Amino acid sequence: MAAGHTITVESSTQHVRVERDGQVLADSHHPLALHETGCPVRYYLPPEDVRVELLTPSGTTTHCPFKGDASYWSLPDAPDLVWAYEEPKESVKAIKGHFCFYDTEIVSA
Repeated sequence: MAAGHTITVESSTQHVRVERDGQVLADSHHPLALHETGCPVRYYLPPEDVRVELLTPSGTTTHCPFKGDASYWSLPDAPDLVWAYEEPKESVKAIKGHFCFYDTEIVSA
C-alpha cells in the first residue's frame, strides 16, 4: 500500500438494495463493506444476492493498484453499472466474486 493509503474489508449487517427504474437488481443483508482512503464506503454484495441474469458482461476492465483488475457488467441503458474483482489482491481477497454497484441504497430496519 502507498503511505497513508489503507483498505479494510469487513462484514456488514447493513441492508443494501440496488434498484434501477423500479426493478430490484440486488438485495443483501450481508454485504462486505470496503473502506478505502479517500473513497466512499463501497458495499460488495455476494453473487447470490444479485440478479446476475439481468446483467451483461461489458468487456470493460480497470486496474486498481490496491485491489487488482475489475470486470464490469451493464444493463441495456446503464453501461458499466456494476463491477467485481475475480482475482483480487491478497489484502482484499474477501471481495472475490462479490458485486459492487455505483448506486446503492441503505435500507433502514
